[in-house]
Amino acid sequence: MNISKTQIDDLNAVITINVEKADYNTQVEETIANYRKTANVPGFRKGHVPASMIKRQYGKAIKFDEINKVLQDALYKYLADEKLNILANPLPKEKQDINLDADDFSFDFEIGLAPTIEVNLKPATPLDYYEITVDDKVIDNQIANIQKQFGKLVAKGEVADKDGVEVSGTFFNEEKGIDTQATFPLSALSDDARKLFIGKKIGDQYSLQTKGLFADAHSLMHYLKVSHDEAHHLDIEVTFTLEEINEREPAALDAELFSKLFPDGSVTEEAQLREKIKEGAQHQYTEQADQHFLNTVTDYLVDNTKFELPSQFLRKWLRTSGEKELTEQEANEEYERSEKGLRYQLIEEKILNDNGLQPTPDDLKNFAANYVKAQLIQYGFNAQDEDYVNDIVAKLLKDRNEVQRIQQQVVFQKLIDFYKQNVNINTKKVTFDEFVKLAFPE
Repeated sequence: MNISKTQIDDLNAVITINVEKADYNTQVEETIANYRKTANVPGFRKGHVPASMIKRQYGKAIKFDEINKVLQDALYKYLADEKLNILANPLPKEKQDINLDADDFSFDFEIGLAPTIEVNLKPATPLDYYEITVDDKVIDNQIANIQKQFGKLVAKGEVADKDGVEVSGTFFNEEKGIDTQATFPLSALSDDARKLFIGKKIGDQYSLQTKGLFADAHSLMHYLKVSHDEAHHLDIEVTFTLEEINEREPAALDAELFSKLFPDGSVTEEAQLREKIKEGAQHQYTEQADQHFLNTVTDYLVDNTKFELPSQFLRKWLRTSGEKELTEQEANEEYERSEKGLRYQLIEEKILNDNGLQPTPDDLKNFAANYVKAQLIQYGFNAQDEDYVNDIVAKLLKDRNEVQRIQQQVVFQKLIDFYKQNVNINTKKVTFDEFVKLAFPE
């Protein structure tokens, strides 16, 4: 077997593979022999069908299959041995006639080569990195939510204009077949409707207009049990009978609440609770800031790293490589959609390879172990039992989807750390509200 490469240009080449009878004949004879053992042919005992008959009936198909196996093995071994960095898979050149009566064959494959890339990580104008600070308002709101969540409902006889008030009652309209019991917070009502509830007592019955009843029209679906379409257009009068009034009183910031939130005893006073909330919020804010920064760097690199792609080859590959062949227009459209992603993929691979950032098995194992321990702690299980943790990690790393997810997260963190150290950055300290306005302008 002889294999050669003809360079068309920097990004395109043709691999020619010459296959001789000696390269495939042994496999063909072995396959025919196996067919003889299993073939059921009328007039012959199983295993005693003449080889000549097998060759007449199946010889060409067997020969074609074995040549194809030899060809594929040789092609991908050549690519690996020559360390050719190709894009997509090789494409057989079109209109190659195969005469299966011949002994020797020649096959041509087109390949698209990855371009040489030079990456500049030092933009003239530094890229913004938003360092989000946790302000007291965020902590105060979280504490208020915790107190509300762990608070208790206290029955009341009259609807007061206060946060935390919930009412229960029955909506009724005979014509529309509405006879529905519902419980909802006063805050779910529109401002105008809310005024109609203030001062009402248990047992009161009064009329309401469905249009504009709730702050969100979709609430009608839940509380009146109407369809989505009806919720948007429903404009009728319903009778509401008030049956129950409750007010959620916030839980006190005391030892009982702290022990519910942190059974390990790590929080025993409000100052420690505020610090825990701050740490959690800071972790979430940093993740969001890092993701935004990665997107910023990605856009910069794609826009400012110029290189050519074997676009005609890739368009042909998109057109012919799928289960269903695409039209030329469909392939062109698909290429336009995917080109930016491919460019960044090549840039990212360049950065990972040049800087030793490719994830190692140990990287994946360590990340998985930390993830498992965090999950165990979150749900109150023992995270100190290394054998138990390692068993879970081993199972995770046998799941291809989990490995892919872990690898993506490891790459994400490696790139973020690398970019923070190597890209020109302008760090801006902002609150979360300021971050949202700056990072996602309308």
